[in-house]
Parts: sequence; structure tokens; C-alpha cells
Amino acid sequence: MSQEDGLKKVISHAKEYGFVFPSSEIYDGLSAAYDYGQLGSELKNNIKNYWWTAMVRMNDNIVGIDASIFMHPKTWKASGHVDAFNDPLIDNKDSNKRYRADVLIEDHIAKIDKKIDKDVSKGLNRFGDDFNEVEFRATNVNVLRRQTTIDEINGKFKDAMNAEDLAGVKTLIEDLGIVCPVSGSKNWTDVRQFNLMFSTELGAVSGDSGVIYLRPETAQGIFVNFLNVQKSGRMKLPFGIAQIGKAFRNEIIARQFIFRMREFEQMEMQFFVKPGTQGEWYEFWKEERKKWHSTLGLGDENYKFHDHIKLAHYADAACDIEFNFPMGFKELEGIHSRTDFDLKSHEEFSGKKLRFFDPETKESFVPYVVETSIGLDRMFLAVLCNSYREEDLGEGNSRTVLSIPFALAPVKVAILPLVKKDGLPEKAREVLSKLRLNHNCQYDEKDGIGRRYRRQDAIGTPLCITIDHDSLNDDAVTVRERDGMTQERVAISDIPAYVESRVGMATLF
Repeated sequence: MSQEDGLKKVISHAKEYGFVFPSSEIYDGLSAAYDYGQLGSELKNNIKNYWWTAMVRMNDNIVGIDASIFMHPKTWKASGHVDAFNDPLIDNKDSNKRYRADVLIEDHIAKIDKKIDKDVSKGLNRFGDDFNEVEFRATNVNVLRRQTTIDEINGKFKDAMNAEDLAGVKTLIEDLGIVCPVSGSKNWTDVRQFNLMFSTELGAVSGDSGVIYLRPETAQGIFVNFLNVQKSGRMKLPFGIAQIGKAFRNEIIARQFIFRMREFEQMEMQFFVKPGTQGEWYEFWKEERKKWHSTLGLGDENYKFHDHIKLAHYADAACDIEFNFPMGFKELEGIHSRTDFDLKSHEEFSGKKLRFFDPETKESFVPYVVETSIGLDRMFLAVLCNSYREEDLGEGNSRTVLSIPFALAPVKVAILPLVKKDGLPEKAREVLSKLRLNHNCQYDEKDGIGRRYRRQDAIGTPLCITIDHDSLNDDAVTVRERDGMTQERVAISDIPAYVESRVGMATLF
């Protein structure tokens, strides 16, 4: 199955089973806008809960806030978004399609990366257990040649972007022979910058004086509340402020399902540190965030770090955690050392001091900031794509299953009376009443038990509890586990503790 076909199957499955719907579909939809359905909203909330628990509840020196989407327009002047929040765009004259120039170049590099991976695979097949991948990558002629090409492309792109040489970016695209994915032609326009912020008007009077913006990121709501949180919470450096919230960007090229949308949700944490210590905290949070992802069991091989070629105006170090989506390795989370740019800039534009006073050293200074920022929608897509399976069970039988990490699954337990009579539904609802306060459960008594199992597999339910005639006598039930399809008999009195030990959020910690 090709990567494109894989994504199409995930999209179709997500709609069929109530995870994600096209927005306003009865009006033929709205480009790059999606609604999360009954199961999608549950999965999304579970991902939020995992992040919030790991980031806020499990750290003594990190607290959470919920800032307003609307902010004073000077906020975005101070942050640099009014003047510098742009994407380099290029049009193909034959297809009339518009693309981000940096994405075209990144996709070209990704193709070379795939060739390197093929070279490595050939080496593994040739040498077997004696294969040393690190040595192979450092000595193989083909790998070294391809890596040199990648480094040269990155260097040219970085130089052009740092110099704001858009003509140089176009020249690079032409020199690389990059073609339009639709028309296949190289008939490109000049590269232009496009500001990504949505503007609207506040109040009844229109005009420039009433223009405000939908926030393009949640971070600035944290920065302007730095002193409020620090003083009211009596926080000492280093400390962090976390937030989950909506952000809005007028993406010209919004594509690949929910990977890139104009309305999306971020999970961000700004960690305030003493100047000079930002390097060690940057490395600390890189490792912490890697552990957070690894715990989910989506496969360590599906993650990699990617250092930024061109640093943002506020950063002295930045990298992305990339995930292997069906469309290749793409950004999932960013870790940035933002220096003191944001707080200093807000000091300048507001005229208010945003400093930390250290009572021990009697120093007053503007803290530096290390940021972790993950797209909730992208995390949702990573879980969904990684979990989708089509399994051949033999003898002409198959199943579609979502192997979602148990603690994140939208439905944790399915309660299934074997038949709709003989007191089994009543017994099943007794079991349901013991679980539904702490776990999202589904009760299902329609169709044969095998068909009901398949329905639960398709939505990723970890445990199915079947109540049969023996349950009326021994007060026990049969629990079926999703991935291995194994079954075991468990006493009803033990069911709450059993379920919690298998699917509770604590299993991730």
C-alpha cells in the first residue's frame, strides 16, 4: 500500500467511525477545516490529558493557564508577527497551484533521504548481523555523496533565507529541477512573502483603529502573563507556564488532512530560566519530550530530531521532533530556545517591566525562555495513522483494528451481554455501572459477539467484557484484549481494579 493510499484509508476510516468529519459537509465542506466527532473528541481529550498530566501535574515548577484568543494588537507588533510572520510562496503558472517554497525544497531533500535509507537497507541485507549502520553511513560512497548533496542544498537555502534573498530561493528550486506535483512543469513565478495572520475588527466601528488579530500562536498569552503568574504563584526560577488552546493561521497551502489547517490546537509550555543556562535546559527538554513520545509505544524508529536550517528571529537554538506520517517525516513538535526576545520586546512596547527579582543575589533580570510546542491535531493524526491496521486472520477472515495506546483510546471498555435475554443485559448493566464513572464505556447488545468484537476493534477499544450465562452463577466475566485477541476470566468484583490497571492514565507514568 502506497503512503498516499494509506492516508486515504485513514481519512475514510476516521469519517466512517466518528473520529473526524469534513466541516460544514452538508454545504459541500470548507477547505482545510474539520470537525472532531464523538470518538475523535474523546481521543483528543485523552491526548490533552496525557500532555497536561505529564507537563503540569507531574512537575512542581510548572503551572497552567488559559489565555484569551483575542489580545491587544500591540502584542503582535511586539512579537514580530506583524512584520515577520510570513511564508515564502511560489506559484506554478501551468497548474495555477501555489506552494510553500521551503516545503518544495524539503520534499526534494526527503527524496534523497529515502535513497540513503535504501542504501542502508541494502547494506543490512548484505551483511546481516555483522552490519554496522553508523560505520556504513560514515564510509559508504553513495551515502556520503547523497548526504553531501543534502548539506549543500540546506546551506544554499539557509543563506538565501537569512539574506532574505527570495530570488535566490527561486534559483535554487530551478537548479534542483523541482517540478510542480500537479502539472509536472518547472514554470515557476517569483517567490513572494505572505503574512499568515487573520485580522478582524473589534467593536462596532470599522477601520484601522479597530483591527485585531486571531492569535497565530498561544505562546504570547503566556509571555504577557509572566509577571501575573510569577507573583500570584510565588514562582521561582526555573519555572514553566503551560497552555492548551486554539490558534489560527491563514495558510495558503492547507493540506494533508488535519496535518495543516487554518484553525488548530497547540499544547505549549514556556520554561523561564536564568540567562546563561538556556543551553542545558534546551537539551533537558529535548530529552524529556522524547521520553514523553516514546512512552506511547508508537515506535522510536518513527521519530527523529531535525535541527532548524534557518533560526527564527527570537531563537538561538531550535529543533523539531519529526514523526513518520504516511507522507513521510514531518514536524510534530518544536523545541526552541527563545532567548529573552519576547519578554524584552513586550517590555519595550508596553512600557512595563517584565523582570524577575532574585532575592538571593539581589539581581533583577529578564529571564530566558525554552519552549516546547506540539500540535494537538498533528499528535492526533500521528496516533491515528500509526494505529491503523488491516490484519489477515486466516481462513478468509480479516479485521481492521486501531491499535491506539490503551490509555488514549476513546472507548476504554465495551460491555457485551452474550444474548439479549435470560437476565444477561441486566447483569451487563451492573458491570457497566461499576466502570462508567472512571472510564468511557460502550454498551452493545446488537448482532453476534464476533461482529461486535470487530466493531470495537475498528474504533480501538482495548477491552471487551462479555457477560454470558455462567456469569449469573460465578459472578465472573470474559475479558478480551484487543491486540492479541486473548481472553481471560475475571471476577466481577475485581473488574474495576483490573480495567484501571490496563487502561488507566497511570499506565503511562
